[in-house]
Amino acid sequence: MIEFRDYQEKIISDGIGIIKQHRFLYLAMEVRTGKTLTSLGICDEIGAKKVLFITKKKAISSIQSDFELLMPQFELEVINYESLHKIRQTGWDVVICDEAHGMGAFPKPSGRSKKVKNIIFRSNPYIILLSGTPTPEAYSQMYHQVFFIPNNPFAKYRNFYQFANDYVGVVKKKIGGLYINDYSKGSKKIIEAMSPYTINFSQKDAGFLVETTEHVLEVEMKSSTTSLISKLKRDLVVEGDTEVILADTAVKLMTKVHQLCSGTIKFESGNSMVIDLTKAEFIKKKFKGKKIGIFYKFKQELNAIKEVFGDDICTDLDCFTSTDKNIALQIVSGREGISLKEANCLVYYNIDFSATSYWQSRDRMTTKDRLKNNIYWIFSKGGIEKDIYKAVIKKKDYTLTHFRRDFVNLPRDRTTNTKKKD
Repeated sequence: MIEFRDYQEKIISDGIGIIKQHRFLYLAMEVRTGKTLTSLGICDEIGAKKVLFITKKKAISSIQSDFELLMPQFELEVINYESLHKIRQTGWDVVICDEAHGMGAFPKPSGRSKKVKNIIFRSNPYIILLSGTPTPEAYSQMYHQVFFIPNNPFAKYRNFYQFANDYVGVVKKKIGGLYINDYSKGSKKIIEAMSPYTINFSQKDAGFLVETTEHVLEVEMKSSTTSLISKLKRDLVVEGDTEVILADTAVKLMTKVHQLCSGTIKFESGNSMVIDLTKAEFIKKKFKGKKIGIFYKFKQELNAIKEVFGDDICTDLDCFTSTDKNIALQIVSGREGISLKEANCLVYYNIDFSATSYWQSRDRMTTKDRLKNNIYWIFSKGGIEKDIYKAVIKKKDYTLTHFRRDFVNLPRDRTTNTKKKD
């Protein structure tokens, strides 16, 4: 049976008071401070009988393991967000929503938040939201994380747009010749309104700080790959015998360049292929003899990794923890809710545009006993990846604005004058 740390005992005690008063609690606890165990401890202390824990698919086994170690006096069902439609039971005493920031789409609610709303409506449970980064991109993300909770601080607003009138500095932005409302400028008043329902707890508060050393390694891609990138940037189209690479909008050009810099491409037909194994071969040679976790961005990158690593790579967490194999994970699905503590280091085959992906994925090796990590970025020489990196380390998503700035020779008129979807 596991024992709680002193700070977890304190959070459990404070959390019980909040949840009994308001019927919901937001545990904003940073990675590796034990928010899963703490939330389960709260459920046990308030006498819950049936608890539903909603998380990401890759985190299910880890949560079940924590439950078995804790041995609480309640029935627990753990399910991923994508499978919520399978839930037919009602009468949940507590519903726990892990990685709650993933519900924070705006101005429209996410599919996740709508599914959770249906669960809440049928059971009227206590609600615990968990996240180490409640609003990773904008304070505006908070509204749809809590809109399904009856007595949330924004309950008087019928929808996000009414909420935005009081809490968001709405600005007009011109995109592709059209003006749209930008709702990302949420006020700090949002966080202030949430403070009676929230417990914030950092790694520093827990008495440990993670030292992460980042290494940027550049590789020379095949000359055919760099030539292809140059031609696409110049002509916005590359025609082969049977396939076409078309970059007739700025979005498509940015995406195609991003793919090519790591040796893959998706054609206009919808077909994809690996055209350059340089990065995969470099990683295998550089990290020979080490157990590594590899984050990739595009599907074809996984195929490149598999082709080079063969039987030395897996994509299943249980396989990774129980064997000497390395693991390859798509960065968005692997950035949350899992532990890669068995890895000697993390290697990034490519980089995501999202600052959230950067900050969350880099802590996957951290434990209470392991506070020094090494991560490696594998960038193509002269590629787009370094520019993306410069944005996300400043907690900014990489956008078309960045892309146009970084590629000063980009023919703006050819990529924007007719395509409204851009």
